[in-house]
Amino acid sequence: MESVTTVEIELVEYDQSWPATYEREASRITDALGERAILVEHVGSTAVPGLAAKPRIDIVLVVADTRGEDRYVAALEAAGYALRIREPDWHEHRLFKGTAPDVNLHVFSQGCSEVGRMIRFRDHLRVDEHDRLLYERTKRELATRRWGSVQDYADAKTSVVDEISDRAVAQGSS
Repeated sequence: MESVTTVEIELVEYDQSWPATYEREASRITDALGERAILVEHVGSTAVPGLAAKPRIDIVLVVADTRGEDRYVAALEAAGYALRIREPDWHEHRLFKGTAPDVNLHVFSQGCSEVGRMIRFRDHLRVDEHDRLLYERTKRELATRRWGSVQDYADAKTSVVDEISDRAVAQGSS
């Protein structure tokens, strides 16, 4: 009989240390890349005060062109990040992992619309308590289930994320 691997999603209460952890990591990234780091932003649930989250810092990094990996990959690897995913069909996204602390570093090209969407979503949750609570309830309910992968959990949140994102655009957040 074939065994099926499942993943449990760990959500923790908001940790006041997350912004400082982000600041240390942002400095590490900008020290490694200098001017090649066009934008570095704290995104995801750990960037929203009061919101329960997986204890992992999500960071968006914008470079001139993610396809020009020779301009940034080695520097990020030297700074302790490991390239884990290349998604040429999804905004030319690159995902690096940091392990001390646990970081997801999302790299996008300058001008990518996904960057604005992520920042707008974060900013909206910071000011809209109703949507922040809706998102947290959704996350908590989904975290009670077992998933084939963390991406399956993320995908299950898509309809609520889209709904909130639409309101953020309509309300002019960011």
